[in-house]
Amino acid sequence: MIRPALGGPFFFEERMPHSSIIESMTRPDFYPHRPQTVELVQTHISCVFIAGDYVYKVKKPVNFGFLDFTSLEKRKFYCDEELRLNKRLAPSIYLDVVPIVRDDLGRLSLASGQKIVDYAVRMKKLPLENMLKILLASGQADAKTMDAVAEKIARFHKVAQTGGAIDEMGAVKTIRHNHEENFAQTEKYIDVTIPAGQYQFIKAYVEKFLAASRPLLEKRVAEHKIRDCHGDLHLEHICIADDIIVFDCIEFNERFRCGDVAAEVAFLTMDLDYNGYFRQSEDFVCSYLKYSGDTDMHALLNFYRCYYAYVRGKVISFRLDQKEIPDAQRDDIKKVASKYFDLAYTYATHLEKPVLILTAGLIGSGKSYQARHLAQRLGADVIRTDVLRKELLNIAPVEKHHESFGQGIYTTDISQKTYEKAVELAAEKIDQGKTVIIDASFKNRSDRALAANLAQRLRAPFYIIECTCPDDVVKVRLEKRMLDHDNPSDGRWEILQEQKKQYEAISEFPADCCFKVDTSDHPEMMRQNIVQTIKMAEL
Repeated sequence: MIRPALGGPFFFEERMPHSSIIESMTRPDFYPHRPQTVELVQTHISCVFIAGDYVYKVKKPVNFGFLDFTSLEKRKFYCDEELRLNKRLAPSIYLDVVPIVRDDLGRLSLASGQKIVDYAVRMKKLPLENMLKILLASGQADAKTMDAVAEKIARFHKVAQTGGAIDEMGAVKTIRHNHEENFAQTEKYIDVTIPAGQYQFIKAYVEKFLAASRPLLEKRVAEHKIRDCHGDLHLEHICIADDIIVFDCIEFNERFRCGDVAAEVAFLTMDLDYNGYFRQSEDFVCSYLKYSGDTDMHALLNFYRCYYAYVRGKVISFRLDQKEIPDAQRDDIKKVASKYFDLAYTYATHLEKPVLILTAGLIGSGKSYQARHLAQRLGADVIRTDVLRKELLNIAPVEKHHESFGQGIYTTDISQKTYEKAVELAAEKIDQGKTVIIDASFKNRSDRALAANLAQRLRAPFYIIECTCPDDVVKVRLEKRMLDHDNPSDGRWEILQEQKKQYEAISEFPADCCFKVDTSDHPEMMRQNIVQTIKMAEL
């Protein structure tokens, strides 16, 4: 319910200072039902009074540009809108709009027939312990829970209003405007909360995506996938009770509420991802697709997730403009905003179509580290031959086998079977639409050809990333690895010397699918370049 303050001008009515309303409504004797206590929760646009079994929400007389509550008439209108719109998903919770009145002695009350000074939306109090965010944190929200939420949202989307001005919210022109507004408003936060490289890439990605996806976006409008939605579908606005209760939708700005149903699904899954609930995010999408049958949605989810994560990063960055915020708090704000921007970048780099990527290189060259970090950005599955080899032999991955080069579990025959199995698993994953990184040395051209032929047969783009590293750095890495009991690699310095003799240089592939990374010299910059190159080639 609490959102970050946005900053901006505040306008208060002269007749009844807002502070007087707050002072009166925080007293239990103000309410006809006489609650024992009253808790005040303030957002940047509202005061929420939790009074026993009821909640009263009063709008602050503010103007932020995207909303205007500065007159009594406007606050009354938006209270009525809040009631009307929220009754769509929480009809039993939103009760009515009640006037706040002043008598001849200046006393405020919820009586009727006197001078109205403001309005409040009256609601039933929801059980805090049943909020989705609380259930997730305590491990009580499983696939069944997410299925129930998905069914509720899918049914709502099917009957939500569409057509006319609502359709315009899904037009490419409107979507581009929303993104351009984001980029303009975040320029001053470059290298403060968003790295310049991420800013530039997301900007280029959005433009290229909109150009490439125009037919799909126009199809969405024609098929009435643009609806009058909730607009603020995150974890704190969902309650799991006898029914699924979704509350506190956006009432103050249609542009923030109306949009593609895919965007609404993206909003909730972005919030789940940000909080680390990746499995529940996937469960929700699978169930929503089951109930909606909206198969085109998959191609749009990461685009809209990128947008909403970027918006969150932007809004939180706005708080840095408030000069009164202490330095310690400013550091926390920067961390949170940067995390959202980084998530937006990850969505932008995530591949939508299957790709096959190989890492290659000598022992200790940093292949597994690069594979793991590339997979996080590209959304890829990693097949690690160090692990696969031992799985095929029913050996625990961390069990050490320090045989001589080419002996024991590292004979030519076992190595060949390991590579064949890795390629077989990669084929299965690519058939499922997944991008795959095979993490192996690929020292032989024959093994590389096996993988390249698979990519060609399945019509999947193919890339190979060769990792290199100076011997002195590798030696230190291998010495540390010997002490790491959780590392499945059996690589040692003496094995490296033998491996060098058999390593066949990579020269058989076109230059545009080959990358060479010195993992001792700022490899993150090269990795960023690889990610962006592969992603842009997809669009």
